[in-house]
Amino acid sequence: MSLLLDLGREAATRLEGRPLPAAGAPAQLLACGGGRALLRSGLGLVEVPLPPEGAEPPFDLAPLIDHTLLKAEATARQVERLCEESLEHGFAAVCVNPAWVGLAAKRLQGSAVRVCTVAGFPLGATTARQKAGEAAAALEDGAQEIDAVLPIGLARAGGWDAIRGEFDVIRQSVPRGRGVLKVILETCLLDDAQKLQACRAAEEAGLDFVKTSTGFGPGGATEADVALMRSAVGARLGVKASGGIRSYGEALRMVRAGATRLGLSASVPIARGGGSSPSSGY
Repeated sequence: MSLLLDLGREAATRLEGRPLPAAGAPAQLLACGGGRALLRSGLGLVEVPLPPEGAEPPFDLAPLIDHTLLKAEATARQVERLCEESLEHGFAAVCVNPAWVGLAAKRLQGSAVRVCTVAGFPLGATTARQKAGEAAAALEDGAQEIDAVLPIGLARAGGWDAIRGEFDVIRQSVPRGRGVLKVILETCLLDDAQKLQACRAAEEAGLDFVKTSTGFGPGGATEADVALMRSAVGARLGVKASGGIRSYGEALRMVRAGATRLGLSASVPIARGGGSSPSSGY
């Protein structure tokens, strides 16, 4: 069970102390790998063979979901509702723009739901110092997780030394034990070699997750990209799939491909195993 436990360790640790699913309730899916699944059920953590795609029982994906609202027109009431839904469904985190971190932290104080925000969003075209400053300010305001956007132009030009230096600067502003640090690759703008190099740079800099997309680019998460990123980082980093995931089936396919976190705006119907959402972007 070691590989699956390593893949699901971050989620399992977050869930410690929370009640186990009730008898008859869907098991919580924490990770998939090697044709097997790590579940959290009324019996605790269990490893089971992963059924063929389409033949799975309904799973509860809520513990993997970052309930996300990053639209420019978001209001305080919408952020409050995001927090209420996250508490009700047991999502991993809310993901909001930096202006809303303080409100979200206040609403979620004392709960297991984390506050996540973004840096250098959505283009990644700010300096390392600016991203680090955003991240440090967000932590002061109550954020616990930072999703920073890769400098995409540098990646496409092969500037990997500069990128590693940027990751080091941001990591210093988000120390281990103080916050979780993810990098958003915007995979639709990179070729496979660049995606792999970005994942290696993130691991070398001690980041915690690699993430597919901002939700504002020309494309979103794909199973192929999630699988490629998982192959690059193994069980050493988390992989967050985000952007364009509109249904339970799509979300489940991302987890089967290796995702251990999901950035979603259609979180409530997906957590309930429902259908698609008409929402656009984040």
